[in-house]
Amino acid sequence: MRNVYVLGTGMIKFGRYPEKTVPELGGEAALIAMKDAGIGIKDIEMFACGNLYQANAMVGQRILQQIGQTGIPVINVSNACATGSTAFREAYMAVASGMYDVSMAVGVEQMGKQGLLGGGGGGADPAYGTEGKLGSGLMPAVFGQAGIEHMRKYGTKLEHFAKISVKSHKHATRNPFSQYRNEVSLEDVMNARMVGYPNTLYMCCPTGDGAAAAILVSEDKLKQLAGGRKRAKVAASVLTSDPYTDRDLTLPDVSTLTRRASKQAYEKAGIGPKDVALTELHDCFATAELVHYENLGLCGDGEAAKFIDTKGGCHPDLGGHAPVNVSGGLLSKGHPLGATGVANICEVVWHITQDERAKERQVPNAKVGQAHVIGLGSACTIHVLTV
Repeated sequence: MRNVYVLGTGMIKFGRYPEKTVPELGGEAALIAMKDAGIGIKDIEMFACGNLYQANAMVGQRILQQIGQTGIPVINVSNACATGSTAFREAYMAVASGMYDVSMAVGVEQMGKQGLLGGGGGGADPAYGTEGKLGSGLMPAVFGQAGIEHMRKYGTKLEHFAKISVKSHKHATRNPFSQYRNEVSLEDVMNARMVGYPNTLYMCCPTGDGAAAAILVSEDKLKQLAGGRKRAKVAASVLTSDPYTDRDLTLPDVSTLTRRASKQAYEKAGIGPKDVALTELHDCFATAELVHYENLGLCGDGEAAKFIDTKGGCHPDLGGHAPVNVSGGLLSKGHPLGATGVANICEVVWHITQDERAKERQVPNAKVGQAHVIGLGSACTIHVLTV
């Protein structure tokens, strides 16, 4: 496998764009990425597009109708919340395998105000459906259960989940791409409307519209096109699904696939958790962020509460260490499903290359970062990026 680099990135501010179409949103991000890379559509040899809610509508081809149709192969990807990051991995594999020298990945979604409840798609198998019989398979309930289990097992308090939300909203005030940029107090979070215990409203990600794009190139192409500019290397690209466990669909396992992906990613990149300068992880709910601290090895099992109390996950400017979701995370930035995975990668790339787009929230001396997304059903991607 060849070395692969991110030559250019593009992202639009997450929000709501009812006047635009999905291809228009994706095309806008693609054009920004190509401008950042210093190339045009004729230089792109392969295109992977991630979109969930219009998965049967050939969104990739429709984006090319906006920015230029050159006859290149297009792969349309749908993989729950890991849709965008899986599209990025397809573009990465296309270059790493030697089949192409320049590829593009776009993640895009237009959700408006529709809720993040189920996993989407074709419905449950009646033989295994538990909805309304044994709890709920809706996402607020599933991740609420994960939080309750951590509380039961380790004594974690509601306040610890609330502190995550406070931290992420504080981070978002420095991110112009974030859908919401308002601070919230600990009291605000804990007293907000309960959605799925222990997650209150401010511990749940908002939905909306968004798009992000990345251009990937081989090492030879990097030398030709980068012009001496600092560019990020994809040190690891991992995709996992759930193995069989003794858990059942009444209490879904939200951790095993991340732990397996994390182990593989660290081994492939030749690093450990302490080498990671920043992490963008899948915080669809505050409870998810907390359990992923442990799943990614940022702290030991059962130590997430202590990690939070010692300002783990906070930006160094706020007195923190091992910063997590300095973008504001999904809790503030929003979670337009297909766009999230590529957006997380963009954020990491900007920090380790000292891109102007992360200037307000730059993590000092960042040389290694990781981007993590899970999609229940199940899929987990982790990308480690280095300079």
